[in-house]
Amino acid sequence: MNSEKKYTCTDYRMEMRLLGLNRRLNNKKLSFTEKKIIKDQIKELEISMGMD
Repeated sequence: MNSEKKYTCTDYRMEMRLLGLNRRLNNKKLSFTEKKIIKDQIKELEISMGMD
């Protein structure tokens, strides 16, 4: 039996979302609140991807 996990469209979408959030976080014009929201979203996404 093959126990390797297949790379799916969902995996790709999650990676692209994570990349986009990290790029947005680098915007110097973001307020403290916006940065906090983005960091929280990144953390949730990393947990759901098993990166935490």
